Amino acid sequence: MNDWTAAGVMTALEELGLLADGPRRMRDLFDTARRARDLPLDEVDKLMVQPPYAARMAAFCILDFQARARPGDVALRDAYLRHHDSIDTWDMVDRAAPWVIGSCVAGGPYDLLHDLAASPDPLRRRTAMTAPLWFVRHGTDADVLAGFEVAAALRADADPLVHKPVGIFLAHAGERLRPHLLEFLAEHESHMPRPAARLARRKLT
Repeated sequence: MNDWTAAGVMTALEELGLLADGPRRMRDLFDTARRARDLPLDEVDKLMVQPPYAARMAAFCILDFQARARPGDVALRDAYLRHHDSIDTWDMVDRAAPWVIGSCVAGGPYDLLHDLAASPDPLRRRTAMTAPLWFVRHGTDADVLAGFEVAAALRADADPLVHKPVGIFLAHAGERLRPHLLEFLAEHESHMPRPAARLARRKLT
């Protein structure tokens, strides 16, 4: 089915019982989003403003599927940023930020990540730190080093929504650029929340 609409996605989610409060059956939600992955962005916009979690999560999954097919698409980036206020759970960030945001800022400039890192909203700060995970697998060493700079800006963040992704990024980036991780920890570990430091070191043996 290639003629999906926001209303059609809502109907599919409702038929699966995903719009009501209750256990989140993520497999069914992801499968619905995958089938609707070609949803036009103006229809994605309509999903983003729906109150149910499942509708908004489906929208971010659709953005992720589209970004995997079109990495670096600024229209997808702009849709994510335009609806950042619709993000109210960490998993929406983690699902979409690497491909939708990370692939767009790869190669620089990285100002968007630093702007997000300076936000009072912890979920925007999480976007700033989760997006660079794309760099580790797909970017250049310069991209990964830019991710280290974002981590340095957020190193002392006390909010678990932020310091956990700091640690996760550092662990993965350290597999690629181990000397830079060791240098980062030597300089910044004393200022990091303990859970973030533990996560950052988890792949060091």
